[in-house]
Amino acid sequence: MLSLMSEPTETRRERAARRAGEFPPAPEPLPRPVLDSHTHLDITVSEAGVPGGGPSDDPVATAITVAAKVGVDRLVQVGVDVASSRWGADIADRHRAVLTTVALHPNEAPRLADLDEALREIESLAARDRVRGIGETGMDFFRTGDEGRAAQEESFRAHIAIAKRYGKALVIHDRDAHADVLRILDDAGAPETVVLHCFSGDAEFARECVRRGYLLSFAGTVTFGSATALREAAALTPLDQILVETDAPYLTPTPHRGRPNASYLIPLTVRALAATTGSDLDELCTAISANGDRAFGPW
Repeated sequence: MLSLMSEPTETRRERAARRAGEFPPAPEPLPRPVLDSHTHLDITVSEAGVPGGGPSDDPVATAITVAAKVGVDRLVQVGVDVASSRWGADIADRHRAVLTTVALHPNEAPRLADLDEALREIESLAARDRVRGIGETGMDFFRTGDEGRAAQEESFRAHIAIAKRYGKALVIHDRDAHADVLRILDDAGAPETVVLHCFSGDAEFARECVRRGYLLSFAGTVTFGSATALREAAALTPLDQILVETDAPYLTPTPHRGRPNASYLIPLTVRALAATTGSDLDELCTAISANGDRAFGPW
């Protein structure tokens, strides 16, 4: 969540008021279906409402339907604390288009009075069938200072161990911490599948991740005018190591930056990636879909 771009300082209620009812129009559908590899349906519904307008008895089902109309037929709901992880696991049981990941966000770890107990809760959820990833976990040096780094690293290492014990993908949040993320993964031993959520590094960091066999998941930030280094990283990433995500309701792609994000806007990012990588759009969609199934599937 928010791996690259910071939000203005405002309260949760102010954000909700700003975003309510402001979803952008639907983009042109993709020629082949893809997944949204990282979204926060709980935050989207509570802060921004439901794409498509109007109330809904089942806002998650509505969000799924709106996304499917433009070719986004699978979603990965991502946990950031015990409550959202439990919510996601329950949602995945009820909606076949949704799989989920569970974790304590790196900025959550230093705040917890009992990190060990929270990690036990995450591990209990990891055993559930439709929980297919452990994340988002990692390191964040932007929002957490030196005093919280030890707790972040302890939590990150614990999540790595859980991912390996249960054979789940590891979904990493990395903000201003590229070298430390690689150091810890190398030292602890990475699980078979590692996803760099909202990849925010440059070409050099991308090469290191690609060399290790990690999946790089690109968000709407790759469409931002200032993201030249990020596009250079995307351009050198092999098609079989690319994923795409929203990180909704954050990081809305241009031309709708500043408005709420949701899975149905994935086509904007996919088309930007096709242009950046010089890939045929059909070929890129097919690769993203296969990579998602390999990392998280089958649905």
